[in-house]
Amino acid sequence: MSAAESTSGKRPLSNLLGQSFIQYGMVWALVVVVIAAVIVHPRFLDPTNLTNVLSQNALVGLVAIGMTFVIVGGGFDLSVGAIFALGAVVFANRADVAGIWGAAAYVLLVSTGCGLINGLVVTKLRVNPFVATLGTGSVFGGLAYIFSNSAPQTPSLLEFSILGTGRFLSLPISIWLLVLGFALGAVILSRTVYGRSIFAIGGNSEAARLSGMRVDLLRGSTYIITALCAGLAGMVLASRLGVGQADMGGTIALDAIAIVVIGGTSLMGGEGAMWRTAIGLLIIATLTNVFNALAVSTNYQLVIKGTIVVGAVALDVFARSRRS
Repeated sequence: MSAAESTSGKRPLSNLLGQSFIQYGMVWALVVVVIAAVIVHPRFLDPTNLTNVLSQNALVGLVAIGMTFVIVGGGFDLSVGAIFALGAVVFANRADVAGIWGAAAYVLLVSTGCGLINGLVVTKLRVNPFVATLGTGSVFGGLAYIFSNSAPQTPSLLEFSILGTGRFLSLPISIWLLVLGFALGAVILSRTVYGRSIFAIGGNSEAARLSGMRVDLLRGSTYIITALCAGLAGMVLASRLGVGQADMGGTIALDAIAIVVIGGTSLMGGEGAMWRTAIGLLIIATLTNVFNALAVSTNYQLVIKGTIVVGAVALDVFARSRRS
C-alpha cells in the first residue's frame, strides 16, 4: 500500500472521529465530569446524594425542557423567571381558597396567558424575541408583585407541601415530574409531526412557510409550552418552601438557557434534542454538587459555569462552520 493510499484511508476515520466528538462531545464531557466528581467527592454516587442532586435541579430542569422547544424553534425566552415567580405567588395565594388542584389550575391558566402574550408579541408584532421577552418579563414580574402586594404568600392548607416535599416510590415528586417532562418532551420533539415542524421552522422559517406550515402558530406554541413549564416549576418551589414570593426565580432563565446550550442545542435554531438538554442538566448539576461539597465560593462557580457556556457556544459555531 502506497503512502498516498494509506493517507487517504485514514482520512475517513479521522473525519468520523472528529464528527463524533463534535456531535457527542457533551456526553464525553459528562463522563469526564462524573469521573472527576467521584475522585474529589467520594460520596457523589451515594443514592441519597444523587437523589438530592436531581431534586435540587429539578426545577431549572423543568424550565430547560420548555426552553428547548423555544430555542429549537428559533426563538428565545427571558421571561421564564418572572413567569416562575408569578406561578409561585398565584399557587400560594389561591391554595386556601380553591384547594391545591384549583390553585394549580389557576397557575396553568395564568402561565398559558403569559406564553400566549409572548407568542403574539414575537410572531404578530415581529418584535425580536430577546427584546420581546425581556420586556414581557418585566411586565409579568411586576404583576407578581402587584398580585402579592409585595408580601410573601403563606397558605395554611396542609396539602400545600405535597408537590414540593412529597414522595412516590421513595423518590421526590419533583424528580418524577422532571423524568416525565423529559420523556414527554423527547417524544413530542422527535417522534411527532409537531416536533419535526418545530425543527423545520427553526432551521429555515421561510422555507417552512412556503411548504405550507403555519409558522407563527407553531413558533407561538413553543412560548406557551415554556411558560407552562416555568409555571409548574414555580408551583413546586412554592410548595417546597411553603411560601410564594415575587422575587423567586431571579436567575432561572439564564440557568435554563445555559443548560440547553451546554447540552448542544444550537442557539441558531433547527438543531437540538431533549436528551442533549438532559446531558446539559446533569453536567451543571454534577458541577454544582461538587463545588458545594468542596465549599467552592459562589463567585468562582459563576466564573467556571460562564466559561463552560462560552465554550459550548464556541463549539456550536465551530461545528456549523465545519458542516458548511
